[in-house]
Amino acid sequence: MITYKRRAAYLTSTAVLFVSLSGCAGDDAGSGGALQVSGSTTVAPVAADAAEALKAKGLDIVVATQGGSAGGISQLAAGQIGIAMSSKPVAEEDESAHPDTDFTVTQVGADAVGVIVTDEVAEAGVENLTAAQVRDLFEGKITNWSEVGGPDLEVFVYDKEPGRGTREVLDKYIYGEEKAPPPPESGNFAIVGGNLETRNKLKSTPGAVAPLSTSFVEGHDDLAVVTLDGIAPSPENIATGTYPMSRPLYLITDGEPEGTSKKFINYVLSPKGQELMTKHGYLKLKEIGK
Repeated sequence: MITYKRRAAYLTSTAVLFVSLSGCAGDDAGSGGALQVSGSTTVAPVAADAAEALKAKGLDIVVATQGGSAGGISQLAAGQIGIAMSSKPVAEEDESAHPDTDFTVTQVGADAVGVIVTDEVAEAGVENLTAAQVRDLFEGKITNWSEVGGPDLEVFVYDKEPGRGTREVLDKYIYGEEKAPPPPESGNFAIVGGNLETRNKLKSTPGAVAPLSTSFVEGHDDLAVVTLDGIAPSPENIATGTYPMSRPLYLITDGEPEGTSKKFINYVLSPKGQELMTKHGYLKLKEIGK
């Protein structure tokens, strides 16, 4: 079996990450004066640790994951939060739908999405997949792992719900600029939400495959990351863009960040904040030449 894992990732035990830190009231958004941060389950562990670190400076910050990247962007546009966490860029559709929102994007790191399979599948010979094979798996055209050199075991696909950054990275890899087709009508296909839910489904379903941030596989030997077209999600390949499912990680505000939002983003960009990227298995801006 070939697996590619980077650094240990801090993971919460629930599908929704919620951190409320008491201190003096924030000055930019949220209930009770707290700064509300919501969105991507990929960015959330870093944001939660940053919020914890800023507690000592008297800042009141709440970090949650609701609806993934798309949910965070929508909440920001609705004025419900002060910062959206996102693992995808703001799309033209977002800007058209919310013309009064001045989406201001700050990249804080980089990540890789992997095609994750169970250890049983990887051990039997599925160590690499081509873009065409991944497409056929997710479209329900490949229904047994023996068709791609694996065991005689039915394939069960868990795909991310539309709007998730992970889903968009996968779709771009296998479809380019073409629109992805509707989900296959199959009993062996299901839609999942955040990273933790996806990982739990993978671990509990024989023959499962799903797109998932590679950092969430660290320490879980019953799961494996396949190479894509022979390319591993190594730090070097992510930094150079050689790995086809690399992605930037963002914090997004409505206009230039001010007050607590600015302090929060500046902390994540600081040397201490960037070390949180390493802690959670992501790449720092310096590592990708930013």
